[in-house]
Amino acid sequence: MYCHTPCGPWSTVVHYIGNRVPLGMQTKPDLCDELCLIDVMEDKLKGEVMDLQHGSLFCKTHKIVGDKDYSTTAHSKVVVVTAGARQQEGESRLNLVQRNVNIFKFIIPQIVKYSPNAILLVVSNPVDILTYVAWKLSGFPRHRVIGSGTNLDSGRFRHLMGEKLHLHPSSCHGWIIGEHGDSSVPVWSGVNVAGVSLKGLNPDMGTDADKEDWKHVHKMVVDGAYEVIKLKGYTSWAIGMSVADLVESILKNLHKVHPVSTLVKGMHGVKEEVFLSVPCVLGNSGLTDVIHMTLKPEEEKQLSNSAETLWGVQKELTL
Repeated sequence: MYCHTPCGPWSTVVHYIGNRVPLGMQTKPDLCDELCLIDVMEDKLKGEVMDLQHGSLFCKTHKIVGDKDYSTTAHSKVVVVTAGARQQEGESRLNLVQRNVNIFKFIIPQIVKYSPNAILLVVSNPVDILTYVAWKLSGFPRHRVIGSGTNLDSGRFRHLMGEKLHLHPSSCHGWIIGEHGDSSVPVWSGVNVAGVSLKGLNPDMGTDADKEDWKHVHKMVVDGAYEVIKLKGYTSWAIGMSVADLVESILKNLHKVHPVSTLVKGMHGVKEEVFLSVPCVLGNSGLTDVIHMTLKPEEEKQLSNSAETLWGVQKELTL
């Protein structure tokens, strides 16, 4: 599905592929002028469009349309790709990869044809590998191909921190970097509340010796999507809100820092062309800067292992 706006002065052009982002879009109702959904399932597409149109009174998106023709999305500013085979219960994100690569071989050229200057925001899983695939297939510069990465993982992490500390998530600061998946890396050295380092108070934080069992919090982050899929069949609300947050940073040129997936070759000892999440600044030209974190040796090693995990799959792909 796509969200798109007309290409006139002051207009915002975005389009979506998939079935999750519109949920999040309604939490950010003033992001675009026109919402255009595109999907191959015409009946479902028509139903989604009607459902959204019926709620148009409550948001500021003045036009909501749907079509299966990619030309409807021409001149889009941001393209959010959520299309792909759905992750099944018990299935890892990496198992999805070749099935979704084949889908991308159709989708990405269509996007490039009609919106050659767009910013690509990839959400489909496995998101890090598919962001690499989108970058390769599109020929776009690296700053215009971004993966949603661990933006949601970090949100889950901060929520769970808040639950444990009885604080609001916005007052809990911590980053999940690396793969959006099983090999993600919690940066324990940077976890803080009001600038107070939790690892300074608890040097064993995140280790097997940690009496507060913070390691379990990261396990809950990793297992969170699997649990939701087991309970309701798919994830939707949190990822939709997370992606809407990223789109807002881009379209409103906020220069906010988000953990999103980008090409990390040459960073933290990574030698291969892989996409992983690190803190990045997002603005209206896409990814404008990368924040180089000071990681502990064990954290850098985990990030390197995350890169190796992805490269082991990625090098076998047929593009």
